[in-house]
Amino acid sequence: MEKFRDNIAVRREKAILVGAILKQEAKDDDELAELTALAESAGAIVVDRIQQKITRIHPSTYIGSGKAEMIKQRAKKNKADVIIFDNDLSPGQIRELEELIEVKVVDRGELILDIFASRAQTKQAKLQVELAQLEYTYPRLTRMWSHLDTITGAAGGPSAGAVGAIGTRGTGEKQLEIDRRLVNKRITELKREIADIDKRIVREIETRRGLFKICLVGYTNAGKSTLMNALTDAGVYVEDRLFATLDTKTRQWAIDGGRKVLLSDTVGFVKNLPHQLVASFKATLEEAINADLLLHVVDVSNPDAHNQAENAKKVLNDIKCSEKKTLILLNKADVVRSQAQFEFMQTIYPDAISISAKMGMNLDLLKEKVLAIYTGDTLLLRITASAGDGKIQNYLKLNTTILKQDYTDSTVVMDVRLGKNQFSELQRFKSVEIEKLDE
Repeated sequence: MEKFRDNIAVRREKAILVGAILKQEAKDDDELAELTALAESAGAIVVDRIQQKITRIHPSTYIGSGKAEMIKQRAKKNKADVIIFDNDLSPGQIRELEELIEVKVVDRGELILDIFASRAQTKQAKLQVELAQLEYTYPRLTRMWSHLDTITGAAGGPSAGAVGAIGTRGTGEKQLEIDRRLVNKRITELKREIADIDKRIVREIETRRGLFKICLVGYTNAGKSTLMNALTDAGVYVEDRLFATLDTKTRQWAIDGGRKVLLSDTVGFVKNLPHQLVASFKATLEEAINADLLLHVVDVSNPDAHNQAENAKKVLNDIKCSEKKTLILLNKADVVRSQAQFEFMQTIYPDAISISAKMGMNLDLLKEKVLAIYTGDTLLLRITASAGDGKIQNYLKLNTTILKQDYTDSTVVMDVRLGKNQFSELQRFKSVEIEKLDE
């Protein structure tokens, strides 16, 4: 098997895409559209696409030996380097398919992990991807680590003076067993390093307690980073490809004069995102878990917009965010391809806002909606503070509607309207007296 898998990367390789769909689940849609985008995002050159309807999943090859032979012929004709399945295959199925087709076989999960590996820039992202790769691909990559041979004595003998370090001489140990131990050790090291980083990230998030936190979520390439830049001038890297950015960015966003909230951009979601990635990127997704409001960005120009939105919701459910206050944004509304689909999405999500992050369309309306959620119902308060306390006076000017203001020699008394959601922020000022007034 290892002769086909010297390198698991699919970049710059000629790829044939295969989608095996159970007949009872088959649709008329292009089932390989997303896999095509994923493969091209990984840098592969797609030379052929094969959609197969199957009556059952074959236990050894998923698709059956006859269809595997057909793929083998197509692979020879197109001089393909890799076969990419839009299915999650077992280690045994991958081995059997590679023996039959005589070309490297990669499943959907492995492809996504490869893309993540090529995108990782920071130490945190690299560690997270490496952990996810080892946990996901290790059972599928049996005997791939060819850097170790079976360790025995000289010429395989156990005699004194035999080749091998102390502790390795003897009857010998299979390479696979050594590799398993090395990989398990590396997984333990990665988990320890990631746990240390996670603790720091959680501490950073906890320091923002009392601040209103908003998180951008949604399918990959829906336009989250473009929206982040449009709202905050964050300068987040933007490219028209899947998983262009993996690292969370957090910036202040002024939603009304001096009123500021924290806006975070997160890694994009995709259908059937390997659960190992969700687990290893838990700290990255912590921004969404701790957010007060989620802005779910949907690419409404994509023909599969509804399914993408629903798949993103499934990931949010996986990370226990499905009950959070969420505002759906139908992005790229200026370039919709189907008016019928656009109207369907507006019907399905009647409270959604149609925007264009790139063109700035309806971003003022978005600010108004966010401000209304941010403030919530208002409270009528009487604030008494030191006349020389500029910090509290500045806060009230920026975050409240001042109805009345009276100065004495040393104090200032202000009647203000404040959003209920900001009351906890006001209570952080220990030197002021707060009195709730009747309307």
